[in-house]
Amino acid sequence: MTQNRRSFIRSSTIAGSGLLLNPLRALDRQLIKADSLIGVHPFIFENEDAVFIMKTDVDVKTNASAIKQAGLSFGRSVFGLTDNPDNGVPLTHKIVIKPNLTCRGKWDPDYTIERSMGVVTDSNFTEGVIESLKELDIVGSQIYAREVNCPDDLAEGGYIDMAVRTGIDLKGIDTPYFDLNPDQIQWIDVEDGIYFKRIPYLWPVNAPDSWLLNISKLKAHAMGLTLCAKNLQGAIAMNYQQHCRNHGNHLDIREEDIVADAFSTIQNNYNRHLADGIPRWDRPGQDGGIWMETWASRCLDNNSVTLAGLHVIEGVYGRDGHFIDGPNDGGLANDYMTNVIIFGLNPFYVDIIGHWIGGHEPGNFGLFHMAKEHGMISTINPADIPVYEWDTENGAELKDLDEFQRYPLMTGYLRKDYDGANEDYWHMVDEDFDYSTGTNPIMMGALFNLGENFPNPFSENTHIPFQIRKADHVLIEVINEQGKTVDIPVNRQMMPGNHMITWYSSNHPAGLYLYRMRFEGMLHSGKMLVVH
Repeated sequence: MTQNRRSFIRSSTIAGSGLLLNPLRALDRQLIKADSLIGVHPFIFENEDAVFIMKTDVDVKTNASAIKQAGLSFGRSVFGLTDNPDNGVPLTHKIVIKPNLTCRGKWDPDYTIERSMGVVTDSNFTEGVIESLKELDIVGSQIYAREVNCPDDLAEGGYIDMAVRTGIDLKGIDTPYFDLNPDQIQWIDVEDGIYFKRIPYLWPVNAPDSWLLNISKLKAHAMGLTLCAKNLQGAIAMNYQQHCRNHGNHLDIREEDIVADAFSTIQNNYNRHLADGIPRWDRPGQDGGIWMETWASRCLDNNSVTLAGLHVIEGVYGRDGHFIDGPNDGGLANDYMTNVIIFGLNPFYVDIIGHWIGGHEPGNFGLFHMAKEHGMISTINPADIPVYEWDTENGAELKDLDEFQRYPLMTGYLRKDYDGANEDYWHMVDEDFDYSTGTNPIMMGALFNLGENFPNPFSENTHIPFQIRKADHVLIEVINEQGKTVDIPVNRQMMPGNHMITWYSSNHPAGLYLYRMRFEGMLHSGKMLVVH
């Protein structure tokens, strides 16, 4: 995609600085607002199958200001203005944020507010993201957050106070679907659904003039790690959201909204998947493989019709166990300072990497097998997914997964306690998995490609994308109008794939510059204009 001079008007789309208006044209602020769209960073948009990991540096989970700053830095680097209609939506759209705001476990005698923090997306991080969106001239009343589960818990999670501070429209709605007013529900047809024919969402989720930001939590659950794909379940009206109900349980919803032969189809699919050897699908009983097959079928239906502008796992701290229960002293869950934000455009790829970061082998989770079968992803192998470290100062760098730290977050997922097995209830699902039949994406095209920098012109920084098809040495130079090399942003060995670097112009005078890439003895170059 070619980026012109008005693409991503905000320079903070990667650097986290202030607003940069086109310096060659004194545009009125309202004209910019009317003509621009809000979207994700172009590098994210152009790498739709990639997953990005931003490291944070928060000392303890109760450091509210540091966590809010992490959300603010994240939002400033990821969201901005664009003129690409495939990426962005009008600034007049409703921005719907779906944090994980599920029940916090207040029924447990060991419940405390601090002990239950890791159950939900941290409200301080969400507040930081909201403030970054408001810097784009989005007003608080345009931003909505919805949750169907346990609205009485929103105050203890800090969300009520946060909504007051930011001015967003926050509602926890646990009223059964049949008692809601029509304007509180957005009905969506599910084409070729396994279980659902129609799903009622809490308006404005899935409304035509809305844009959804899905912010899940890095935490364990009976379904493994309940990340982006499952988090969207809480945006559905009461009764329809109970995807975890056992096989044969119709959720107390309208019969006309259920596929007529849903349970027989799910049973047949389960039998086939069991024969195919999906790991742990052989656990018997209603808490076994058939339960996971049923839940995953409903989850896939939901994800097939719920489109988000970005899927995010907030992992400033990650949680093991299940609500308050867990594998630690006293039988409690625990929160660990994991300090990662994982995000991308495909919820299943994001979740696969999230499971890997949480210490699990993603191939051992049937949801991903089923998502691949339904064409939602092309691989379940985390090694096949391009993973970038997202640095708000230096850009996005393609990394090997082994360069990221893993954190063992134990789960109760499909425990092996049958046929002679004696697995602890809280365990890691980290057995070796043979990915040899998976799909390994192959880069096609020229040996290397140097993209157009964006924004251009610019005053503080610009982002230079490039692609290489093999691992080798990359040299990128910045040359002034006199032909002198004034900076060398890249001079090192790099992995094959798509890359992006950020060049800062604050120490260089205004003028025309050449950026030149040398790879395998060949040269490509482009021009960029610095204005101060």
